[in-house]
Amino acid sequence: MNREATGESDYLLEVEDLKVHFPVRSGVFARARNWCKAVDGISIRIRSGETYGLVGESGCGKSTLGKAICKLLKPTSGKIRFDGFDLTSASRKEMQPYRRDIQFIFQDPAESLNSRFSVREIFEEPFVIHKMGDSAERSRKVNALLDKVGLPRSSADRFPFEFSGGQRQRIGIARAIALEPKLIVCDEPVSALDVSVQSQILNLLMDIQSEMGLSYMFIAHDLAVVRVISDRIGVMYLGNIVEEASATELFTNPLHEYTKALISAIPIPDPTFQGERVLLRGDVPSPIDPPPGCAFARRSPIEVSEEVASQPSEYIQASEGHWVEVHPATVRNYDEPKAHPRPTVNPLAEPPEAPNPKLGGL
Repeated sequence: MNREATGESDYLLEVEDLKVHFPVRSGVFARARNWCKAVDGISIRIRSGETYGLVGESGCGKSTLGKAICKLLKPTSGKIRFDGFDLTSASRKEMQPYRRDIQFIFQDPAESLNSRFSVREIFEEPFVIHKMGDSAERSRKVNALLDKVGLPRSSADRFPFEFSGGQRQRIGIARAIALEPKLIVCDEPVSALDVSVQSQILNLLMDIQSEMGLSYMFIAHDLAVVRVISDRIGVMYLGNIVEEASATELFTNPLHEYTKALISAIPIPDPTFQGERVLLRGDVPSPIDPPPGCAFARRSPIEVSEEVASQPSEYIQASEGHWVEVHPATVRNYDEPKAHPRPTVNPLAEPPEAPNPKLGGL
């Protein structure tokens, strides 16, 4: 899965062959008997000002990857380069300046916000930790953050449990942008919210990105949301990226059977649309004991023998900017991925009139 960079990199974040394995302990002495391979050799790159969408089933390792990039989890191996600096083996002291530049928006704002802190204390804490500004300046920044995320200034002296879910997520977003970072990992920031509130939060995120020039890694289950907000999308399956392309290319010309299955499962708000549903067989294999060869082969609608399924897959560039994991069970006509016919286009696959349009509803 490695891609060799030539010349000077123009990427803000470069992740190379990243692995995060968790020990599975048992016995009297709790020794590691096996390993759960949550992330198993992922390589991605994100440019400044870009939104990289990450989709996949629950348990495929999306959140683990995001936390490893932020160094909330320690990688087992691989490289994480941010703005040219290798974060992988950086000490806590060396990481301190980069903590300001990489922030995280959690899925559940109710759990990620300290219920004993007022909103003012939550916002001021990053400035206290990084020793930025005096009391008066911090107070001004608190008011500015509340204005930016659309909350009244009277909210500063209230506590998180006094707000609705959407308002709490606005507080989480304000905390993430307080130190003016360069990259924010958004871990399913709208999945716990009502549909009408989701569009408000997504519009807020896009407005902030436009104003501050941020880069996002946007983790989500809802492919319709990811399609609209993302510049490029990576499809993750059992700890690996199986396909990556621009948002428009991925939806109009998906190559991997897993990507097709995810797209075909999107509800289409048109009763006259007759789309072909791609059904997968069986369940997701265990990341503790993955099957040999291609991990997806035994679930693919393209049936192959066990001997063929046990053969390793290959990660190739099918066209400019379009990467896919090829195997007899993952891509039809896999010897000629460039000539793969485009599937029937559904309404969600139509490219937007302008990048990242405002969402009126989902």
